[in-house]
Amino acid sequence: MNSLSFFHRYKPAILTLVFTLLASCTSNVTKQGTVGVQRSQLMLISESEMEQGANQAYAQILAKAKKENKLNNNPAELKRLRAIADRLIPQTKIFRDDAPKWDWQVNLIQSKELNAWCMPGGKIAFYSAIIDKLHLTDDEIAAIMGHEISHALREHGRERASEAMVGQAGLNALSLITGIQGPALDASNMVMQATFILPNSRTHEQEADRMGVELAARAGYDPYAAVHVWEKMSKISKDAPPEILSTHPSNASRIEDLKHYAKLVEPLYLKAKQSR
Repeated sequence: MNSLSFFHRYKPAILTLVFTLLASCTSNVTKQGTVGVQRSQLMLISESEMEQGANQAYAQILAKAKKENKLNNNPAELKRLRAIADRLIPQTKIFRDDAPKWDWQVNLIQSKELNAWCMPGGKIAFYSAIIDKLHLTDDEIAAIMGHEISHALREHGRERASEAMVGQAGLNALSLITGIQGPALDASNMVMQATFILPNSRTHEQEADRMGVELAARAGYDPYAAVHVWEKMSKISKDAPPEILSTHPSNASRIEDLKHYAKLVEPLYLKAKQSR
């Protein structure tokens, strides 16, 4: 019996075993919060492995920026970022009990790139251009920072790394079972990327948007600032690809979703604002 015949003969049993193994590695890593983010996630890589990798990567990035004299060379802006983080971080307990105790770090890197991110374990970086070019208010910085923090809370990086492992393992198994290699296997890989990993990336962005507005609102920052950020982004990204070809939602659909969730968490903002 050749490998292809073997696969077809035992295909139901093989698939059942694979899906059983994958199901045993799924979990919900955050609580729902007011915005109701809830979804089982595939986690094949340990949290500690991701955090260790993040610590090393973050240290390397900071060292490179420092060597190039691009690290934290605007003390007033850095102080501003860290003050906003100090208000957001305590609110992370809404989604994860352990998160407020993470080794949070916030740094500013001089760069022309419009970007900000938060690595696993709470390692945050803002690039100067996103603040300067968009003329961000504190509320708008809080919206972006809340979004990036939410990626870390939800462990999207760990999930995507796990998906990549499954994709590679699946391709290796396909090659072994069917003998298919070369261009045909590359085509299978492209299909898997388009139908499996790409939609999940959009899901990640949507989850981070929704959780981010709640974090901002609970910290006393206007949740509608997230809408304003993407209105600004839409003006400078007119040549962005259509949503169907992008890993992120389109600006228009993103803005509408943010408006809905900003309204949902507005009472939290008004309560926090009053208490402050």
